[in-house]
Amino acid sequence: MSANSRKPLLAALAMIGAGASFALVNGALQASTMQLGVPSTSAAFWQYALGLVVALPFVLRRGISALKTRHLGWHLLRGALAVVGIQLWVAGLSQVQIWQAIALVMTSPFFVIIGAKLFFGERVGAVRWLATIAGFAGGMVILEPWTETFSLAALLPVAAAAFWAGTSLVTKKLTATEQADSITVYLLLLLTPVNALLALGEGGIVPSGPALWLLVGAGVLTVLANYLLTLAYQKADAAFVQPFDHLKLPLNIAVGFLAFGFAPGGAFWPGALVIVGASLIVMLDEQKRATRAETLAKA
Repeated sequence: MSANSRKPLLAALAMIGAGASFALVNGALQASTMQLGVPSTSAAFWQYALGLVVALPFVLRRGISALKTRHLGWHLLRGALAVVGIQLWVAGLSQVQIWQAIALVMTSPFFVIIGAKLFFGERVGAVRWLATIAGFAGGMVILEPWTETFSLAALLPVAAAAFWAGTSLVTKKLTATEQADSITVYLLLLLTPVNALLALGEGGIVPSGPALWLLVGAGVLTVLANYLLTLAYQKADAAFVQPFDHLKLPLNIAVGFLAFGFAPGGAFWPGALVIVGASLIVMLDEQKRATRAETLAKA
């Protein structure tokens, strides 16, 4: 097998590995907060502080120049959006079953489409608007706000998805001029002190025993997941690797079931199918647009 032919396989495996790593991160966060009583703010702090400890030496191998930037304001905005998104996500995991949380956070691409239209003036098109409406409709099916069992806590993953969409839009702008590893370290450097203040506001507990090891594992796996995600996009086109990203849904379901005995209810499956289908339509539309733009550029 040639090196070129191995690249798509490596990309697919990296994307699946990233999904599996994130699923284990979510399981560790849910166990430490929902079962062991660690406040969600403290869990978020330790996850990303430990992630910073692991990631910083790899980035600083390029020297202090890795932190030079001409867009500090955009980094600060990205950090602020990420902090809110992370706090909402970990708070959601402390109250919402993992399979429901991960399905709802998959609405993030639809928030990206809305944000791209509102803030960057990008042309959206009928296909993407219909896919966005369908994606949110799938989220409503999972949430079931019309039933007596609905809890406002279930909206936390949706709110996290919205703020992470804002983070993605700012990231898209920064990647035009900034190095990927520098962008990552700036985020971790900004997240850590803010998360620390939020944790102190809730007592700032230092976990011990199983909770400590779960959060150490979450921090290391967060770095590994982001590395594998970057590797996947380096080795193959986004249109090729994106479908493998949807495997994070069954991977998180598996972690939730094996670790906690959580099993999705009947309304979950049609709602999740609609969300995944709508996001695949968005991906295919993106691929079609890229092909059209490439054709016009060659003409």
